[in-house]
Amino acid sequence: MTITKEQQKELIEIKNQIAKHFTKSDWLDLGYTLGAYEVIEGHSRLLRSLSFGDEDYEGNILEVLTEIIKKDPKNFNEIKSHLAEKFATPLVSDLISTAHTETPKRIVTFSPQVFTIPNKQQNDKLVTVMLPFKLQKSFEAVKQACNNLSLDCAKADDIWENPTFIQDIFELIFTCRVVVADFSGKNPNVFYEVGIAHTLGKTVVPITQSMADVPSDLGHHRALLYYPNEQGYKDLTTEIEKRLKTLFPDPFDF
Repeated sequence: MTITKEQQKELIEIKNQIAKHFTKSDWLDLGYTLGAYEVIEGHSRLLRSLSFGDEDYEGNILEVLTEIIKKDPKNFNEIKSHLAEKFATPLVSDLISTAHTETPKRIVTFSPQVFTIPNKQQNDKLVTVMLPFKLQKSFEAVKQACNNLSLDCAKADDIWENPTFIQDIFELIFTCRVVVADFSGKNPNVFYEVGIAHTLGKTVVPITQSMADVPSDLGHHRALLYYPNEQGYKDLTTEIEKRLKTLFPDPFDF
């Protein structure tokens, strides 16, 4: 495959985004997602130069990205889509074009009017759970999965740091890496919070007790169905743990 001049320009922007934000876990996440794990792990310098902050890191990024794209030309758009979903936050300009067009988006930076951007760094071990308060057993099942992987887990009523409840919710979503959202009962607050998470570029893992509770606008997202009984909660823990392992390939390496 020959990479076009326009694609080369986009690769520079992609490289800049990766150099600014990627951890080792992010690289492994990308590798598993694209079926290119061996390209990333097999490169002699990429992860080492990342760990030690070596000057050749950005050059290694370009080498690996080029190899991944040569492995499968479709990976070019898949990389862009992956980064747009993962890092499209209010503090990160959207430099990545969508997976369906070769025309780069405009650079967009915006400031929310309803929320205040927190002075906190992202917690790469944090899973935020959004669900109706009455579904405590569902939360406990998700929390157990996080505990099994040594990940942090929190829901909105666990904290009280701001004058308004919605600001606490925003900060939880802003600082977490993954959001688990329970659509059971079609709770409007949960849908609102999922909208925030998607806008901030967070990975959302939907769960539900009934597929009928998943609205059509979110129907293209795969939801994990579980049953509200003892075995169902155990199965939920198992399935959430499996999903988190794909999102945190090496949860002990932070």
